[in-house]
Amino acid sequence: MSKFLSLAVGTGIVCASALLPCALDAQPAAKGAAIPNLTSAEFGWIKDSDSFAPLPSGGPGPITFDPAHPYQPNNDRGLQVTYRVADLTNPILKPWAIAQMKIANDEVLAGKQPFRARSSCVPGGVPGILIYGRQEPVYFAQTAKEVVILNQADAQTRHVYMNVPHTAHPVPSWYGESVGHYEGGDTLVVDTIGQNDKSFIDDYRTPHTSQIHVVERYKLMKGGMALQVIFTVEDPGAFNTPWSAMQTFHREKLGAILEAVCPENRGSPFNDRGHPMPQADKPDF
Repeated sequence: MSKFLSLAVGTGIVCASALLPCALDAQPAAKGAAIPNLTSAEFGWIKDSDSFAPLPSGGPGPITFDPAHPYQPNNDRGLQVTYRVADLTNPILKPWAIAQMKIANDEVLAGKQPFRARSSCVPGGVPGILIYGRQEPVYFAQTAKEVVILNQADAQTRHVYMNVPHTAHPVPSWYGESVGHYEGGDTLVVDTIGQNDKSFIDDYRTPHTSQIHVVERYKLMKGGMALQVIFTVEDPGAFNTPWSAMQTFHREKLGAILEAVCPENRGSPFNDRGHPMPQADKPDF
């Protein structure tokens, strides 16, 4: 069902295909300048991988699997064959992050089920949202002032405020404060700060601190049928150097976004490991 897109329209976030882009300093581009049209109620964007890929150009890249324990991705029935054991030799990691991730590795090697944001019904954070619920699509709603990124998996939603600077002291949150602008007629650039330290970078349980700063570049490819996201992560509290990675999506005609709730399903398998299912003691509205 499409209640989330309906809610977006009701709050002023409507689908649009011709907007006026401008840079972060709020200087408008020429009237009628092209922007990437990511929006549709009829198609969604499906993630091509449940892992981040290093950039072809090289350089510091994301955490991948330990070569001694290769990760086997989902099979053709969508069932995970193996869990992830992180390669702790990646030079981007600070010593405390290595120590924390080794605990997680040891649990996996001992046969325990590892923590994953999607399975535990918690937000994915940035950039973790880019691998959140691989089989479920992402939708976009665009206006001149805001881009809303709607992830069907657990109805996770991000708000990107267009052509404005960051606030001086954003209140830390799961997805932080994202501001954006368009470039080149085919790219949405999103700059995010102000995240809390509760999420993980990926499904290898790579931690980060509240100093994390992420810049994503969403670029339409293959005549609008593919979407490439190249992102750079800076976090001097967790990483020795900035690093970059990539995720890709393909466009599929799926119809309107569906409600794909998480907590109301079979429940979190992590309640006995210090990761209880998120619950609210009062309604949000």
